Order: sequence, then C-alpha cells, then structure tokens
Amino acid sequence: MSILVFAEHDNKSLKADTLKTVAAAQAIGGDIHILVAGSDCQTVADEASKVNGVSKVILADNAAYEHQLAENISLLVTELAADYSHILATALTTGKNFMPRVAALLDVAQISDIIAVQSSDTFVRPIYAGNAIATVQISDSKKVITVRTTGFDAVATDGSAEIVAIDTVTDAGISSHVSDQLTVTERPELGAARVIISGGRGMQNGENFQLLEGIADKLGAAIGASRAAVDAGFVPNDMQVGQTGKIVAPDLYIAVGISGAIQHLAGMKDSKVIVAINKDPEAPIFQVADYGIVADLFDALPELESKL
Repeated sequence: MSILVFAEHDNKSLKADTLKTVAAAQAIGGDIHILVAGSDCQTVADEASKVNGVSKVILADNAAYEHQLAENISLLVTELAADYSHILATALTTGKNFMPRVAALLDVAQISDIIAVQSSDTFVRPIYAGNAIATVQISDSKKVITVRTTGFDAVATDGSAEIVAIDTVTDAGISSHVSDQLTVTERPELGAARVIISGGRGMQNGENFQLLEGIADKLGAAIGASRAAVDAGFVPNDMQVGQTGKIVAPDLYIAVGISGAIQHLAGMKDSKVIVAINKDPEAPIFQVADYGIVADLFDALPELESKL
C-alpha cells in the first residue's frame, strides 16, 4: 500500500501543514511519497526529503506548476495515481481546489476534511458545521482524501528520503495565473499562529480592532475575526475564522465580543485553551470557553493589555 501526499508550499519553503498531512498518512500505514509540484522549487524538495516517515520525494519542477493551477495539478496527480492506493492533500485552498477534480477524473468518491484515521479504509470527519462526527468507510480502490490538519500533530523532520525528479508536464492550457493580491503583515499567519485573538460584532467598528493590536503584539498573536465582523466591513475577509473562513487550533484562542455562532465555533473549538470576553453571560461562546470574562470589552481590553 503506497500513499501520495501533495506538498503545500510557495516554491520557496514547505508549509508546516504538510507535516500534519504526513501524520495522517502515517496513521493509514504504508509507503509514503511526497509530491512537490512547482517551479524552481528544489529547496522545497530538500525540505520534504527530511520529513519523518517519507521514503521518496517526487519533484515536478516546471513553469506549468508555478502557481499550482488546479487544472494542471489535477492532471499531474491523476497521471501518478496508478501507483498509489491513497492520495492525500491538506484541506486548504490548493487542496480543496484540485482534489475534487482528481476524484472526478479517477471516478471515485472524495473524503473531505478528515480529522482521524481508524483504518486504511475508514476515516472520521466532521459534518453539520462540526455538530456531528461521521465515521466513513470507503470501498473505492483509490482513496482521495483531504486532511483537516487541526486533527493531527506535525511529524518530525529527521528523515532522509530520496528525491526523484520527473519531467512530466501536464499543462491543460485552459487557465492562467493573472496576479496575486496578498495581505502583508508582520504578525504570524492566522492558520499557523500559536496564539490568536479575534474580534466580533461587539467590536462595533473597524477602528476598535486597534484595541486588539497591543495585546496581539505582547502575546505574539495573530488577529482574527468572526464572520459577523467581516460581513459588517470591520476587517477584510482574510481574517475570518470559522466554517467559511480559516479553521484554526492554536494553543490559546481569545474571543472578544463574539457571541459564538456554530459557524464560528466550527473553526476554533479545537483550540487548546479558549478565553471568551463578552458582556452577555448567556452568549454561546461561554459553553466552549475554558475561561470566561463577563465584561464590557472596552473596559476589559485596556486592563488586560496593561496587566500583560
């Protein structure tokens, strides 16, 4: 039984989420290979070769894969699929984009967002915004799986896999990359931060999010937001935490002025420690919080910052 893991990267470095996807592959059991598809990405392949439990790194280095267009990557993965029983990708933007295409091309079902592995054909995944957990057994000969990395711990980087370069080029020629519009910040990336402080509708406006910045700087935290705050135009949507935003599981999550709608809880309830600040003692967020402060955030935040 062989497993192919698609590497998340930016052509310069391997993303930490890949280490968690490999952990899921290890739980399945079998010979694990990592596919690094990109352009001028030898350094990524070198990093991938050090991932624990990986026996081979397949390097597809070509301009057609520079921006990991779903049309091109799905054809590449489908071409390689003959040698593998399981194909895994991280449930992030890239994986969610190309993996359904792979499943369709292989004419098999996809299992999305797994959070645990019971056996080589049985997996656990959340449904109904995390309100229920489904155990899914699949009979297809090839298992196409996306992994919710908050359910797995990263593997070590003490391996020494061989790197095999392939010259396969699968350019579908039906899409092209136009431009990147990226948010530049000195704070940690939201999906990988160890500490996150998020604001909700209770912040009242975007300017009040500055109250979170001093605390975030002292804690080395990323700043997030609920969908209500994003929909109200307080902050841009790349800060959204929740079912339709980023799924996070930091060591510490501080929810400020967030009522705790199920869609938000689905994105952060796996955090190790949850602190909630809300003036409504009946707010649903307190049902999942380890620590709750019933207070007006405009009083509590300055005091918290001064204590820190």
